[in-house]
Amino acid sequence: MLEHLRSRWTKVMSPIALALLKARVTPDMVTWAGTIGVVAVSLICFPNGWLWQGVLLLLVFIFSDSLDGIMARTSGRSSDWGAFLDSTLDRIADGAVMGGLALYFVGAGNNVWWAGLALATLVLGQVTSYTKARGESLGYEVNGGLAGRADRLLLSLLGAMLTGIGVDWGLPVCLIILAIAGVITVAQRMMLVRRATKAPSQAGERLE
Repeated sequence: MLEHLRSRWTKVMSPIALALLKARVTPDMVTWAGTIGVVAVSLICFPNGWLWQGVLLLLVFIFSDSLDGIMARTSGRSSDWGAFLDSTLDRIADGAVMGGLALYFVGAGNNVWWAGLALATLVLGQVTSYTKARGESLGYEVNGGLAGRADRLLLSLLGAMLTGIGVDWGLPVCLIILAIAGVITVAQRMMLVRRATKAPSQAGERLE
């Protein structure tokens, strides 16, 4: 849903990417720094009930999620290793965010049911990413679906911010939406691959 904004965001972040490259900062450095920051903030702020504070800090580190890719393309350093590292650390960061929210409900949020739902959305998010990775490893294009990574992250942070500023239903409602969207997205991607295996020429060509 948010993928169409990527080109505009790239234009905004390009000057920052150029400045970092001139300072001899590498894309991999930015990838690692962003992930470490996200994990630290998620597992410190959220479990302690510092929701809105955690969201504001996370926004700073999340910028690096697109910045490293822009830096790699700008400098001509795009590589299979960089793509692999970025995808792997993205999964770790996503897990930390949802894990931190689950811990919030175990502790300050005091609701194990919502904690369970947070863990369910974590699993669904990982499965959503896996369906794409596995489908593409078989040679099929697996794009689209109701909720991509950016959508999931946005809803998670929106819910945390709302609950953090006193709107108690904000995070639970967002988790429900995330869970439903996750199930739908996994089903959509599974159907994409299924159709591609049945009719490659119509639903998805084998990548050469």
